[in-house]
Amino acid sequence: MTAPNKPVLVGTVALRHVQSLTVTEGYRVERIMGSRLVQATQPTNQTIVIEAVLIGDDRLDQRRELERVALVSRLLVANGPTGQTAVGIAVVAGLTTTLNMQVTSLRFTQSVAKKEALDVSITLVQVLPAGQAATPSDATKGRLASATAAVPSAPPPNPIARVPGDPL
Repeated sequence: MTAPNKPVLVGTVALRHVQSLTVTEGYRVERIMGSRLVQATQPTNQTIVIEAVLIGDDRLDQRRELERVALVSRLLVANGPTGQTAVGIAVVAGLTTTLNMQVTSLRFTQSVAKKEALDVSITLVQVLPAGQAATPSDATKGRLASATAAVPSAPPPNPIARVPGDPL
C-alpha cells in the first residue's frame, strides 16, 4: 500500500493531484575585478513550476481560487510597504517551503481525453523585499512548515488507479 499523496499548498489553495514540481535555483556569477576568474557570489531567486490536475466537481472552484491567488500575489508585491518581510505568497511542498512567491504564469487546459478534469500549469518566481538575502533562514522555513501542518484540510480523495493510456 502506498502513502497518500500529500497536497502542495500554493498560497491558500491545496493541490492534491500534482504531477510534477520543479524548483530551479542558481547562483549569480560575477567576474573578479582585474582577473579572468569568476565567482558565484550569491543565490538567485527561485523559480517553481507546478503541473497538476484539478479533478472532481470542485475543479472550477479551484480554478477560480488559483486565479485569486495569482492576483493577490501581484497586489502584495506591487503594494507592499518598504521594509515589509512578506511580499508574496508561500509554496509548501515536500521538496521545498518557499516564501515570497509571485505567480507569473497560470495556464489551464481542458481536453477531450479528460473531460472531467483540468490540467493546470503554475509558474512562480521568488520576489524578495529590498535588502533581504535570496534564501530565508531555515528557522523561518521551519516555522512556516509547522504552522501549515496545523491547518485543517479536507479528507484525502479516493485513490485513482493510474493505467497507461487510460484517460482520467
